[in-house]
Amino acid sequence: MQLSGYRFMWVLAMFDLPVDTKKARRAYAQFRKALLKDGFARMQFSVYIRHCASEENANVHTQRIQHALPDDGEVRVITITDKQFERMRVFWGKMRQGTEKPPAQLELF
Repeated sequence: MQLSGYRFMWVLAMFDLPVDTKKARRAYAQFRKALLKDGFARMQFSVYIRHCASEENANVHTQRIQHALPDDGEVRVITITDKQFERMRVFWGKMRQGTEKPPAQLELF
């Protein structure tokens, strides 16, 4: 979908950050909070996504990610168009199990 020269984009941030020390866990949490504060939503574990109104806007959010980078770990950012995003295919494992049912109410005799 395009409106008057705008090209809607998605920014995907994928990261693999260490959590083996207290300092590393704190850096992980701060990075994740920075993504959420900037309007990103969790798509999968360590994959966050944000919709942007234009390529220029996507670049702004990519720069914000760069400024929030922790000292250690790996962060990858990719931007894709709405058209590319809608062609995404999602597969669930063959053995996927449904969510657990709530336990029955406790009865006392």
